[in-house]
Amino acid sequence: MSKNKIHKGILKRVRVSKTGKVRHRSAFHKHLSSHKSGKRLRQLRKDPYLTSGEAKRFEKLLFRRLRGRNQPRTSLRRSPSPAERRAAKEAAKSAS
Repeated sequence: MSKNKIHKGILKRVRVSKTGKVRHRSAFHKHLSSHKSGKRLRQLRKDPYLTSGEAKRFEKLLFRRLRGRNQPRTSLRRSPSPAERRAAKEAAKSAS
């Protein structure tokens, strides 16, 4: 079976932090800024993180779990360690 390929264009344009947040560069901020108002340039400097809806769309392209700026860290489900898995198994066995 073939492997899933990640979207190389997205990969080159974003950075994913360890906590799963996605940093990006805002458009229209790199050059030709002399005719843009100060307010517009200030707003383009703000918040380089994706929102939750955009992060959800990027998940499909990158084949990994991500989170947006307004999602808590607990929204990412991580796999339990072998020790945690054993403890959960024993707790379930003793409960029944």
